[in-house]
Amino acid sequence: MQTQIKSIGDHSPIQIVQPVAGGDINQAYYVQTAERNYFVKTNQHVPANFFQIEANGLEKIRATNTIAVPTVYHYDSSDENGEMVLIMEWIEGEQTSSTNGMLGENVAALHLADNSSSYGLDQTTFIGQLTQENSLYNNWVDYFREKRLTPQLDLAIRKGRMNGERRKHLEKLITNLEQYLPTFPRVSLLHGDLWGGNWISGNKGEPYLIDPSIVYGDHLFEIAFTELFGGFSADFYYYYQNVFPLENYYKEVKPIYQLYYLLAHLNMFGESYGSSVDSIVLRY
Repeated sequence: MQTQIKSIGDHSPIQIVQPVAGGDINQAYYVQTAERNYFVKTNQHVPANFFQIEANGLEKIRATNTIAVPTVYHYDSSDENGEMVLIMEWIEGEQTSSTNGMLGENVAALHLADNSSSYGLDQTTFIGQLTQENSLYNNWVDYFREKRLTPQLDLAIRKGRMNGERRKHLEKLITNLEQYLPTFPRVSLLHGDLWGGNWISGNKGEPYLIDPSIVYGDHLFEIAFTELFGGFSADFYYYYQNVFPLENYYKEVKPIYQLYYLLAHLNMFGESYGSSVDSIVLRY
């Protein structure tokens, strides 16, 4: 860690290294030198470009000038011990009465930023440790079918988590997906993994997005996930819709958009998510 921090020009000695919560995948640390405070993540058990993709996603969001993200100082594929390192700005602050409203406004501004004419992405990303293969598509339904739902179906089959009835109903939904989803929604840059643990408060309560898994797609896909596991206040949705109102078909597409994340959790964590998957595929 000392070597990596020196590589970014901080030659002062490390004074504190303290483990902190950093998700289920990485080891995470608060690191203090005489010059600066850092958030450092390490991992030995993920693909070599894992942190590079995270850094690229943060930079894409930063470039929209809509919402704050931590500065990335350094990432690498591995050190001499095979351990990958990501060094970022340490963000610290307390929520204020305006934080959740600001988060809603800023996420809406991110979704309205003009960035792409295509859906999808030109690089692989990850959700947890699951790989999300990507390509650029000229319509949203084909992307969602071929790069989101079908790969999770195939993985669940390989893992033995896709029984006959569940598989039959999901395959039918995937085949008929164009009946339910918009083909050409506005193209928005999405954080892609926006649950309550992937935003934090900084100085004066300013919200920051962290741990992105970016994709260009329907903004309702993002909003649906924020509602799946909670962590967002009424102010978030109120101020979001002041900037970017939700389409009137949102309630119809929300379960399908949530289905993707439930399938990913089924594949990562097992049958505890199976009943939620079943209730959605039966509905359609």
